[in-house]
Amino acid sequence: MNILVTGGAGFIGSNFVFLELKEHPEDRIICVDKLTYAGNLKTLKDVMDNPQFVFYKTDICDREAIDEIFAKERPDIVVNFAAESHVDRSIENPEVFLETNIIGTSVLMDASRKYGVKRYHQVSTDEVYGDLPLDRPDLFFTENTPLHTSSPYSSSKAGADLLVNAYHRTFGLPTTISRCSNNYGPYQFPEKLIPLMIANALADKNLPVYGEGINVRDWLYVEDHCKAIDLIIRKGTVGEVYNIGGHNEMRNIDIVKIILEELGKPESLIVHVTDRKGHDQRYAIDPAKIHAELGWLPETMFKDGIKKTIRWYLDNKEWWEDIISGDYQNYYAEMYGKKEVID
Repeated sequence: MNILVTGGAGFIGSNFVFLELKEHPEDRIICVDKLTYAGNLKTLKDVMDNPQFVFYKTDICDREAIDEIFAKERPDIVVNFAAESHVDRSIENPEVFLETNIIGTSVLMDASRKYGVKRYHQVSTDEVYGDLPLDRPDLFFTENTPLHTSSPYSSSKAGADLLVNAYHRTFGLPTTISRCSNNYGPYQFPEKLIPLMIANALADKNLPVYGEGINVRDWLYVEDHCKAIDLIIRKGTVGEVYNIGGHNEMRNIDIVKIILEELGKPESLIVHVTDRKGHDQRYAIDPAKIHAELGWLPETMFKDGIKKTIRWYLDNKEWWEDIISGDYQNYYAEMYGKKEVID
């Protein structure tokens, strides 16, 4: 099969590319990425010469360019990872999130309709459900949980999900949607919590933690997520939504302390900064549906996954140091340098 992967130079997309080429060497991967700040072509250097892989530097909002790629490559399956995804950035500049996450999705689906794609898969997020209270650990997001977004980012992803469902119902486009919990693992851009804390700790810099750090997230090792998507695009039911969760709930502050302990760094590096606007309290996914229908379960416990992740960042310093030495430094100073420190 020909599988078109958008956002394939990003964190989750690149890990999916690696998994597909390893587990399904008979398939051809067509990778599309705009190479914005979070898309790093260096991530894909080990597969660029693979005869089953081809790369296009293209914006998914560019209707003409996307049409040309579909006409040439004739993908059987489209997996859309391409998205603006950082909540802080969406608060600073919502418009670019609407353009990429909603308009870009419509462009991809129009091309999928035109060229007879057999499956269009939308990679979404548990953030479309809003949040859960900290004092109700018995509550979990299911596929039937109403959408209740908190940020421009999550609103743009929810809008895209609704559009995908509309294309399935109106045009008969064979779609599926997955909504995942927080991912972590190799090749994650160092603005996200775990790689940011690893990089700062190694440099003996302050580790900025929003508020008291008591917000809870369900953590999913990226390879487990990619395996779930692989199952969905091959065996999932058209028109369905699948939640993908790790059953690894952790408070942000506890994750930071684990990283410091693993690296032998003092907790005195932690600084509490003004909380994010509209900061969700707790995410927690019930993955019962994908387990019952497709047999998927997360394989990686957080205590094991975080050690593997830290080891990867220690062994691949050049990858993330090159990023931090560039434009990211300016963004970091803008986002955290102006925040009031909480005692």
